[in-house]
Amino acid sequence: MTSPSGRLPALERRSQLITVARQVFARRGFHETSMNDVALEAGVTKPVLYQHFSSKRDLYQAVLEDVGERLREDVIRAAARAGSPREQVTTGFEAYLAFVEADPDGFRVLFGGASREDEEWSSIAAAVEQSVADGIAELIAVEGMSEAHRQALAHGVVGLAEGMVRFWKRSPTLDRAELSRDLSTLAWAGLRGLQID
Repeated sequence: MTSPSGRLPALERRSQLITVARQVFARRGFHETSMNDVALEAGVTKPVLYQHFSSKRDLYQAVLEDVGERLREDVIRAAARAGSPREQVTTGFEAYLAFVEADPDGFRVLFGGASREDEEWSSIAAAVEQSVADGIAELIAVEGMSEAHRQALAHGVVGLAEGMVRFWKRSPTLDRAELSRDLSTLAWAGLRGLQID
């Protein structure tokens, strides 16, 4: 809701700026994007943008945190609604792929080059991966398996999902439902076969 002066309330404006910045950063990359680019695309002045974010780096970090939190929430919420471990794997992957399809810019920014090159930003992406992996690790209920082993396997599943999504984004003819089914079947077959000798 806008105010009588046509201004958005501060939280709505911040959210709008993050949305626009996510699109601009995904299209141009961090280094090629200026605060002026974001302000112009958002339809605001640079001073308005600087009221919400102290620098381009601050804005980029806000974008990463926003994308990461939404992805984490979607996957965990979907898995929590499932009735069995197998359904949790399936619904978790479905939520992951649905998120990427709905927000390809977010995926590109969160898991793209600039986010991997900077230690602080990389830690945000790593925290998202860790959160999803923690949920998967809870599903790996193999008697006698150490927590470190479960975590390693869970991160392997997260890497599998990210790798398949990267391929999917380059091959848009693949059907999301089919990819989700293949991904969950592959992961579940591997998880089911685990045992400690």
